[in-house]
Amino acid sequence: MRLHHEVIGRGPDVLLIHGWGLHGGAWSAVPAALARTHRVHVVDLPGHGRSAGDGSWDLPTLADWLLDVVPPRSTWVGWSLGGFVALAAARRRPEGVGRLVLVGTTPRFVRGPDWPCGVAPEVLDEFASTLERDYRATMTRFLSLHLGEGAAERAALRRLRAEVFRYGEPGMAALRSGLDILKAADLRADLPAIEVPTRVVQGGCDRLAPPAAGAYLVRMLPRAEQYSFALAGHAPFLSEPEAFARLCREASRV
Repeated sequence: MRLHHEVIGRGPDVLLIHGWGLHGGAWSAVPAALARTHRVHVVDLPGHGRSAGDGSWDLPTLADWLLDVVPPRSTWVGWSLGGFVALAAARRRPEGVGRLVLVGTTPRFVRGPDWPCGVAPEVLDEFASTLERDYRATMTRFLSLHLGEGAAERAALRRLRAEVFRYGEPGMAALRSGLDILKAADLRADLPAIEVPTRVVQGGCDRLAPPAAGAYLVRMLPRAEQYSFALAGHAPFLSEPEAFARLCREASRV
């Protein structure tokens, strides 16, 4: 799979993996901030942004594709769906991933009898049913769930909404593949075997990956630390790009 892959800066390698329905531009000011000290790899997932491909894919396949994109032992920064991919890559090929930074990430996205920290499955079912009928309205509603508290968060959401449609609509099969991962993936049993140094970055007002999910990751991952942005929602790097870039720099030196 040929993915759109931008590289900026010089230094230790950092890979940024965006979330569902978006593209690498969603990272906003973060790549430029990191590129002052690192070589930053920004990818668009298959069928998203400027990456070709409207076929379906699963989590292991996606992890393997990205493992071929960046040098071994890079720092992987995964946001939301991208966090699932980063965890899967570290589990599948531990020698390929040097460090993890997990943002708005949960080991299981959907709520269940033994997992109260997720989204109701009916929410994803509704997104899936409305995607083909009105992709833009579906994404606008999904992005509204990213909002935290305060003016900085509202401004960040406006920037994200402006960015999401820059390269047109993602492929429908790619969107459905991402939703299938979010609905079905459960990585809880894998966490104790992932021994990569990890920073779990949490928005204190995250409604999609609530703080309890981040706390669970920290308990179950052998080498994890948690960092919280109290007023942020699902995308704390948008309202606090410099502070987030600093966390990534520090993580890459662990």
